[in-house]
Amino acid sequence: MKKSAIALAMLIGLSANSQATTIDGDPEAGKAKSATCAACHGADGNSVITANPKIAGQNAEYLFKQLQDFKAGAMSGGSEGRANAIMGGMVAALSEQDMKDLAVFYAQQETKPGATPEEVIAQGEKLYRAGDASRGVTACTACHGPQGEGVPLAGFPKLSGQHPDYIAAQLKAFRNGSRNNDLNNMMGAIAEKLSDKDIDILSQYVSGLH
Repeated sequence: MKKSAIALAMLIGLSANSQATTIDGDPEAGKAKSATCAACHGADGNSVITANPKIAGQNAEYLFKQLQDFKAGAMSGGSEGRANAIMGGMVAALSEQDMKDLAVFYAQQETKPGATPEEVIAQGEKLYRAGDASRGVTACTACHGPQGEGVPLAGFPKLSGQHPDYIAAQLKAFRNGSRNNDLNNMMGAIAEKLSDKDIDILSQYVSGLH
């Protein structure tokens, strides 16, 4: 079932990867609504706080879903969606159209590239591109693409340029089950097979991947 879902999502996503977003948001309206987001994510979505994600250049489909999930998490007390006290409060008053406008605005911003330390390139590239069959670790390229650009219409996020601290925190959250808003628990199933060293290497590798 999981393999079928991955294959279908990749087929849909890859065939539409170069197409415009399906999110019918207004980027100008999103810009006007983004003022409260700037404190954590930066005026253009390139956060300087490494615990907070860069959302500039992230695909709109993914951003919209995360905003929806944060709101669902807040309304359900964390039993549904994605639980985060800060984001839950930030999205509480957002309408669906507000979320679409913000998602499209940030998707149109340019991600500032990160850097990969020389000492993790070889190990990171091997794990990212080939996975580890001996442990059943799927290659990251299967869903996030060879350059880490993600597959928008399949809902797979862009990883390229992201802060290592944020990536590591999310992989650990998927691994321990505190984050579970991924499709068919695909990330949870993969992350539970990753060691702390794997997570450290991957998080640093994708930061400079572009």
